[in-house]
Amino acid sequence: MTGKQFSSVWLREPRKTTSPGRSREEIIAATLELLDAEGLNGLSMRKLGAKLSAGATSLYWYVANKDELLELVYDEIWGDIELPDPAATHWRQGAALLARSMRAAILRHPWSADLIGRMAALGPNALGLTEKMRQMFSHAGFAGLEIDYANSTLTAYVFGITIPEVAWNNTMADREYDPEEMRSALIKAAADFPDLLASADQVIDAEPGEMRAMAFEFGLASVLDGLERRLVT
Repeated sequence: MTGKQFSSVWLREPRKTTSPGRSREEIIAATLELLDAEGLNGLSMRKLGAKLSAGATSLYWYVANKDELLELVYDEIWGDIELPDPAATHWRQGAALLARSMRAAILRHPWSADLIGRMAALGPNALGLTEKMRQMFSHAGFAGLEIDYANSTLTAYVFGITIPEVAWNNTMADREYDPEEMRSALIKAAADFPDLLASADQVIDAEPGEMRAMAFEFGLASVLDGLERRLVT
């Protein structure tokens, strides 16, 4: 029995431009702008064609379908992520910069959170970053499959804490909750849980962005501490 054939825009040579201003780069840039403004639900070949002053049909010269278009633009996100030369930077410093940059890239382009885990990252930016990450953990002292495990541990932490943040930001953008009403609701819900209530008071009084950033840094340090501990045991 043969499975369904896997296809990707990255598995074939890009087609040459057929008209001025219709290069793959132009299409990617316009798609990024549209996604950042309207999200995944706001993207259509018709809208993109209108933005480029071209018919939707002409876009199919470059991509077979909408998923291929998303593959192209998804790889741009990976190109936004910073990672210094693994041979010239201590691995903890490099990993911390990578994690912060990855979180920032996802928050800048919140639609990308919906593609993580369901769209293959086979573009040159994604593969190049993965290669540098492997080099970073190899220089740190990991070997064999542990290099891949360290990679997945770090990225899973960033994805795990950032994707819910994106979902919450999207929810808050759609609903203008009154802060005092939210405070009263939380206090009422936590009335039978004194420890949680005491913690909730601290959280309510804090600036949400600062709290999330602090939580991210705490978790990041803990993950890096854990990885470093494995190197000395």
